[in-house]
Amino acid sequence: MTREEIHALCMTMHGAQETYPFGPVPVCYKLGGRIFAQLYPYAEDFKITLKCTEETGRTYRMVYPDHVRRGYHCPPVQQPYFITITLDGFPDDELQYLIGCAYDAVLHSFSRRTQRALLAQAGDEDA
Repeated sequence: MTREEIHALCMTMHGAQETYPFGPVPVCYKLGGRIFAQLYPYAEDFKITLKCTEETGRTYRMVYPDHVRRGYHCPPVQQPYFITITLDGFPDDELQYLIGCAYDAVLHSFSRRTQRALLAQAGDEDA
């Protein structure tokens, strides 16, 4: 996937926002102020860090050891809950799936009340 395709996919998620809290890189995609994806768009280091469950991270690191590693920038306590994917040669369908999982992981980290509010707010923005 290209940077533009990743951006388009992330922005289709209800309530997603593109932000730059750390400067021009990484490009962060957030839901309710929480990051679900961090894109590093430079060709020489094209990668993305995604929120995930510990099991998902472990599975993808085993299946794609040349592409997937623990969230490289995260403190050790957070590393099991983030994966960094080198995008050169990584399957598009797997990346799309993992971006959806990252969004869901952040969405479900909120209380049910907050989840409903975020989704309702997103619905209002779409109208």
